Amino acid sequence: MNKIWLFGASMCMVLALGSCKPKQSAYKAAYEQAKEKESTAPVEVVEEEEVVEEVTPVSKPRTSNVSTRAERINAAQGEDASRLKRYSVVIGSFKNKTNAYALKERMQNDGYNAVLGENEQGMLRVIVASFNDKADAADSRDAIKAKYAPNFHDAWILERKY
Repeated sequence: MNKIWLFGASMCMVLALGSCKPKQSAYKAAYEQAKEKESTAPVEVVEEEEVVEEVTPVSKPRTSNVSTRAERINAAQGEDASRLKRYSVVIGSFKNKTNAYALKERMQNDGYNAVLGENEQGMLRVIVASFNDKADAADSRDAIKAKYAPNFHDAWILERKY
């Protein structure tokens, strides 16, 4: 009788442990949901047509065919809001305030007039330069990418919405 109980208990254990293994389809479903959520996130990318300004023949024409990300942004608490212009060069985005302030301080030590901006979702943007002209912002972004390669290769331009 004990052998039957022992055999029955061991079969229950085998079945219980065997059913705990997650299926590959469960992973795939979770991945598809995350991918769908990512693709429907409200990220607004604004691209403009190429505009060539009139300049003297000595200098090369400047274009504003640069992609930007548009969002409402305000100066973070304790920051000077007058330093945020229409186009800003962003080198880092953080939820963690400590990380954002550390990068800001590092860039200030390198001579940049860095400022922290905060968007509506609470992300802190580390902005190293801000301009009213898109071409100036693009030039500054490219200079930062070249100077700090490969660290800030993903620097981008933020177009401020009002």
